[in-house]
Amino acid sequence: MLRLFQQHELRKGKELNGMWDFVREDTGKAYRLPVPGCWEQHPDMLAYRGQGAYRTKLAVEQDTCLRLEFKGVSHTARVFLDGEAVTEHYNAFTPFAAVIPGVKAGEHELTVQVDNSFGEHSALHIPNDYYTYGGITRGVCMEEIPEVYIERVHFTPQYRDGVWRGRTEVTVRSTGRSVGSSVNGSVSSIDSSVSCGKTAFCVSGWLGENAMMEMAGEVEPGGETILTTEQEFAGITPWTPEEPALYLLKTRLSVDGKEIDDCIERVGFRTVSVKGGHILLNDSRIFMKGFNRHEDHGMCGCAIPLQLMAQDLDLMRDMGANAVRTCHYPNDELFLDLCDERGILVWEENHARGLDLEHMMNPNFDRQCEDCIREMIENHYNHPSIVIWGILNECASETEEGRKKYAAQYAQIRRMDQSRPTTSATCRHFTDICLDLPDVVSFNMYSGWYQDVPVKERHEQEMDWIASAGGAGKPVIVSEFGAAAIYGCRDRSRCKWSEERQADIIRENLEVYQKDPRLSGAFIWQFADCRVTEEGGWFATRARSHNNKGVVDEYRRPKIAYDTVKEFFENWNG
Repeated sequence: MLRLFQQHELRKGKELNGMWDFVREDTGKAYRLPVPGCWEQHPDMLAYRGQGAYRTKLAVEQDTCLRLEFKGVSHTARVFLDGEAVTEHYNAFTPFAAVIPGVKAGEHELTVQVDNSFGEHSALHIPNDYYTYGGITRGVCMEEIPEVYIERVHFTPQYRDGVWRGRTEVTVRSTGRSVGSSVNGSVSSIDSSVSCGKTAFCVSGWLGENAMMEMAGEVEPGGETILTTEQEFAGITPWTPEEPALYLLKTRLSVDGKEIDDCIERVGFRTVSVKGGHILLNDSRIFMKGFNRHEDHGMCGCAIPLQLMAQDLDLMRDMGANAVRTCHYPNDELFLDLCDERGILVWEENHARGLDLEHMMNPNFDRQCEDCIREMIENHYNHPSIVIWGILNECASETEEGRKKYAAQYAQIRRMDQSRPTTSATCRHFTDICLDLPDVVSFNMYSGWYQDVPVKERHEQEMDWIASAGGAGKPVIVSEFGAAAIYGCRDRSRCKWSEERQADIIRENLEVYQKDPRLSGAFIWQFADCRVTEEGGWFATRARSHNNKGVVDEYRRPKIAYDTVKEFFENWNG
């Protein structure tokens, strides 16, 4: 399952999830591994960092143009069809696709070479306070598409003068190649007979039961055309955490009067804005009380199935949370679908965590961040649950060189999406020079754990500094706070690493944050314990090679702090 709703009625598709052949690169040993899945779940590869190749067979019924979509491969993928390279992709947490024209009917072999190693080639996946798993970790599908097809549809809700409107942007692309030409009976090449003329097309769309648009355009061979229209809607139920109303937006593409392709997206009507130091949803103030959550589980690594995603949200909801931060990377779209359905407010961020200036000067850093942001927003744009885009958690925001990179990434987001505010979580207390750049100021503070200081005193110092350092008048979020505890470690002295001490520290922080009307949110670090890399020295301060600050452990067993959080969140209206 790739999404929680049907995405196509015309386009033929097939999920490729299942058991694939796998060969480990360093030993040459062969296995059968599940896709999606992490290779670390196999007893031979519990801590394997390196390369391996996945293979499976594709049955193609007729000559066609194939689109292969990968929701996540960790962290570098090289994709081949019948031995010919078709695409390459970096970053475990964003989806990518390969369009292959001229594929002949018959059986074909799909190979995905996967690499989860560290090095200069990987600016974002480095030894870190979470684990970089290996494998095809999210779902895969195969689709048959026409030569001219719908690449994406973006829907932006707007509310003006008491009327809901929607701006729909449809991207139509041409492969520029003809179905049927082939090389050695397998993968197609460019057909020399392709016409240089444009293809005329028509796009029609429906939201709910209402026809909402009719647009015509032309597309060059190998090019793309973007069509935009606005429409008023009556009888709309807005999307809110209390009533997360969702609508299906159905778009169809016609050439010469024949419908040849379609795309279905699920959308919600809501607006997000920043005003008077607050975050507004549908012009009403919201307070985000929630958790930082890593995609990590003791049973399945980062390849979390739908059932366990749902359990995570059930547990968060049981504690009274209304928000989640996807630390520190874009999440599986199934999880975002669940948040849409359940009215969970989402802060989604790009992939960069704790990078000092040396890491940010990696020659691949800018390009890999730009790709991650582009793929995150292009693919997740329509989720009403996403109310904030975040970047660069705890990076070198105290340096002039770092500031340039922060500014460039904020500018990229605003070029792509002006309907959501931006933020970045800082730990550069009293030295950060980037607080004027985002729409929302966010800071990570571990009073009582890393610093034995009074929580209220330290919080007031931070808030005064934010106001004087570029953050005056902006909403403020405490993006991380908490303490570590080993599940089952009970101690009447309430020593550090005990469940009692963790609950005490979380309580002390919540008592202060609950009483501060200047705050727009508070996110506990973290929901569940997660594995960390042994490389880079993280293990030295992370017992069990885990970040143990979860209020549940990696198997979702609650610690004492679970009930402490529940006590506060259930009685906190913000």
